[in-house]
Amino acid sequence: MVEKIDEISYSLLKKSLDASSERGRVIANNIANVNTKGFKASRVVFEDKLNDALENRSIDLATTNEKHIKKGNSLSNLNYDVVKDKSTSMRTDGNNVDIDNEMVNLATNTILYNALINQANSRISMRRLVIK
Repeated sequence: MVEKIDEISYSLLKKSLDASSERGRVIANNIANVNTKGFKASRVVFEDKLNDALENRSIDLATTNEKHIKKGNSLSNLNYDVVKDKSTSMRTDGNNVDIDNEMVNLATNTILYNALINQANSRISMRRLVIK
């Protein structure tokens, strides 16, 4: 049971790192296109999906083929989505990148990414210590 919990938490750590890494790329792309006419900013949606999966947690279905029915809210099927915000516009040229908001998101994401890396390094160090 402890091994299963450790496996789940390590898997969540990896998925969170993937989402944070992708979020960094999306924010960098938004910043790079701050002066591009008609550009629409994108966002990475992960935390809401993680909360939904944790609240509706149930037994995972085993799948051996990509055509098998997948359980939508299980932790093993959890992935981030990149969503383009087409609803707003910051300027008359149709661009909706708010550079101040992007810089705040970049700082927040950097802090989150560093915390996740520290957690991963801590787990690896702990395992090394146990193996010795």
